[in-house]
Amino acid sequence: MAKNKPPAAAPQRTDDAPLGQGGERHQTAVSPAERTTTNHGVTISDNQNSLKAGDRGPTLLEDFVLREKIQHFDHERIPERIVHARGSGAHGYFELTDSLEGITRAKILTEVGERTEVFVRFSTVAGGAGSVDTPRDVRGFAVKFYTRDGNWDLVGNNIPVFFIQDAIKFPDLIHAVKMEADRGYPQAASAHDTFWDFVSLLPETTHMIMWAMSDRTLPRSLRMMEGFGVNTFRLLNEDDEATFVKFHWRPMLGLQSTCWDEAVKIAGADPDFHRRDLHEAIEAGDYPEWALGVQLLSQAEADALPFDILDATKLIPEELHPVRLIGRMVLDRNPDNFFAETEQVAFLPTNMPPGIDVSEDPLLQGRLFSYQDTQLSRLGTVNFHQIPVNRAKGCPMQNFQRDGHMQTQVFAGRANYEPNSLADAGEEPGPREDPTHGFRSFRAVTGDQKVRLRAESFADHYSHARLFYSSQSGIEQAHIASGLVFELSKVKLDHVVRRVLSNLRNVDEDLAARVADGLNVPLPAASAPAAEPIDMAPSPALRLIGKYEDSLAGRAIAILVTDGADARIVDAVRAAAESEGAAVKIIAPRIGGVMTDSGEPLAAGGQLGGSPSVLFDAVSLVVSAEGCAALLKESAAIDFLRDAYGHLKAIGFTAEAAPLLEAARILADDGVIDIGDDAEALIAASATRRWDREARVRTLA
Repeated sequence: MAKNKPPAAAPQRTDDAPLGQGGERHQTAVSPAERTTTNHGVTISDNQNSLKAGDRGPTLLEDFVLREKIQHFDHERIPERIVHARGSGAHGYFELTDSLEGITRAKILTEVGERTEVFVRFSTVAGGAGSVDTPRDVRGFAVKFYTRDGNWDLVGNNIPVFFIQDAIKFPDLIHAVKMEADRGYPQAASAHDTFWDFVSLLPETTHMIMWAMSDRTLPRSLRMMEGFGVNTFRLLNEDDEATFVKFHWRPMLGLQSTCWDEAVKIAGADPDFHRRDLHEAIEAGDYPEWALGVQLLSQAEADALPFDILDATKLIPEELHPVRLIGRMVLDRNPDNFFAETEQVAFLPTNMPPGIDVSEDPLLQGRLFSYQDTQLSRLGTVNFHQIPVNRAKGCPMQNFQRDGHMQTQVFAGRANYEPNSLADAGEEPGPREDPTHGFRSFRAVTGDQKVRLRAESFADHYSHARLFYSSQSGIEQAHIASGLVFELSKVKLDHVVRRVLSNLRNVDEDLAARVADGLNVPLPAASAPAAEPIDMAPSPALRLIGKYEDSLAGRAIAILVTDGADARIVDAVRAAAESEGAAVKIIAPRIGGVMTDSGEPLAAGGQLGGSPSVLFDAVSLVVSAEGCAALLKESAAIDFLRDAYGHLKAIGFTAEAAPLLEAARILADDGVIDIGDDAEALIAASATRRWDREARVRTLA
């Protein structure tokens, strides 16, 4: 082969038959120069599936292809996390309110009223540690419980499903979504060629793409996100009887997103928007709170589902199996040191107390290895569990592991092995295993063959994507279509765009047509699915709009004032907003504040140019006639109003501010309110976005 000549393109499959199940890729001969090999030159026969004991069995430790691939991936960046690098954390506690006794022997899930210390880390996935808080991205939601039976790490996301079904594809997924290898950009963004090329070739990603293009990936606050364990786990009782479980976190403040244009502008106005919001809420005593919920299924109930419970690209509709709320988590203390705690905290899915166990989910099986290996690379030592934020706090840590880099414990005695008979000589023999109370794995029946196959029950890639889209409100469907248009408009490879549109036709014909129209490209024929999608009953629980009651609690309202502002109206708006749980910030042309009409000084919490309306959930203008005349010369004041209107927020104003509204071309609607003597009307309108305004301010797909 000539120097620098690219290899011939691999044969393209004509449909999305499950990889490893006889697809064309496995039937086509590959020349020696084109073969994928291990780092040591061994040709790989299947780069799509990990080695399992039967097609639905657990992943085998002997799978050196999987281990080498993930281990190399885990060690690519030092010391920043490869994924979830941009994070924010907080301390708090978990309190059980409803016992699962008889279902599990895990004390944290059976002892009502017991408070367990936790540390929680929220994060973005794709960006580096120095990226912004508000990109369109999945958010990590990881909780470390310091239980009396050892640490339990519930490591999940703010979305209940994932892109891939098998962990062997995780390095490929992250390589595709991260900065492109030859140019080092874009940062913290999926709107580029390599990501969409990858997902278009892997239809199993389609369900997650629906979530990623929805408003779920544009959260208003970390305090207003749901969290999910993503994978299927098991709970084991005293008799080792198993129950499948899915974990859910429900925010007490409800769900709220930003608009896409708003998220982009927040990134410029305050790159630390989410981190600051979380820290300041805890400092103010407005402690974020979530309810922990579980979906519990027997083996028979799992078998009755029209999909495989081990498939991480699927969810269990709450209408089929309701979420049972069993506890609450409160975050009430910020870290004392960001690096020591938020950066050094190490989450491991293998951290489980007795009574909680894994399933054979092939994505989870790979995570069990990957997380431990990643921490060894990031933290540089097998003793990372001795870092205070990682140390078991509710129980002693004792075994026969010794020495190693950065060992901080001083072990006494001779016993560093077992079995031993040192007790017969009057010496301390060290700890012993406990078959009664120790961790026991579920005794699963596995296949009798070692295979690299994807189970046939994993072959349906579109039904759940169709379920998610059909469950959304009309507003949310328009946002998904618009998100797809924006992302695909950044893709320069025409054949990739065509392939995405072909796949979208299997989700919803109208969605595919809206996206094609938004791009002004022809709509190609639908791709051939490996399994024919089925229509499932819509699940309103999957919506963001309307799932929780409208509320101002935890939100923020800005009052823009000038010299001569009516102090009575300022006080009325502030009192009404704070009575509903909102924070109020006074914004003035200068940070020194203003003099009100009463002759009293009014301190400013922010300066107009540095506190744009994108940082708030509603705005109010309380200005004098002279102050309004001055603001008419300030583009920041016009933008303050124009953005608030365009982002569908309630706007309150006094009569003196009318010329400013006219200059910003603000049209009257039920969210534009002359507050006069009625501040309550503004507060009522501020509890949600004015969705009926959207059609007047932007074109959606």
